[in-house]
Amino acid sequence: MKVFNNIDVNPTDMNLYITAVTHSSYTNENPNYPDYERLEFLGDAVLEIVISDYLYKERKYEEGLMTKMRASYVCEEACATYAKEMGLDEDIKVGSGEEVNQTILADVFEAFVAAVYLDHGFDFVKKFVLDIIVKYIDRGENFLHDYKSTLQELVQTVKKSVTYEVIDEEGPSHNKTFTSIVKIDGIVMGKGTAGSKKASEQEAARDALSKRSEIN
Repeated sequence: MKVFNNIDVNPTDMNLYITAVTHSSYTNENPNYPDYERLEFLGDAVLEIVISDYLYKERKYEEGLMTKMRASYVCEEACATYAKEMGLDEDIKVGSGEEVNQTILADVFEAFVAAVYLDHGFDFVKKFVLDIIVKYIDRGENFLHDYKSTLQELVQTVKKSVTYEVIDEEGPSHNKTFTSIVKIDGIVMGKGTAGSKKASEQEAARDALSKRSEIN
């Protein structure tokens, strides 16, 4: 795997890492290769505890800010960024006709974190994760653009209501795209498409904010 040329990890159980980069669409065509979904589940939890531990011990922030920062540094956009930085995108196995998108990149990063944890233990994976992420924290990088909260605050100032609705779902179950609209006082003001319902709502809110003069 090319990724090992870019990171300080010596694999002892290569099968873990191969599984971590194997999408379910590839597994459907090659049943001998298990997909990364179970590893992703574990990696998500490992990532959260590593970041939570770091923020609690090293940054001394109040709880509300720590919660927002953790959400930013473990969100889909952040994890996809880490995956690209490592070069994981070059190793991902997908089925024919499948494209590697941001959601898959993020999932693979979480699965890879789980593989490192299972292969080398918690102390090692903690250093591995922090070596990647701390520089983004030091720079004050904000991956989580909460357009919904910004729109909600704007709408409250003019005493209007805001609602979201998923209007379309496309694609196979393992790689769906969702399209959502946002209504302000019942009028459609924004539309967005993304790989999850929450992300599509954020995109719809961002679209609405681009027309903020029409909201006031």
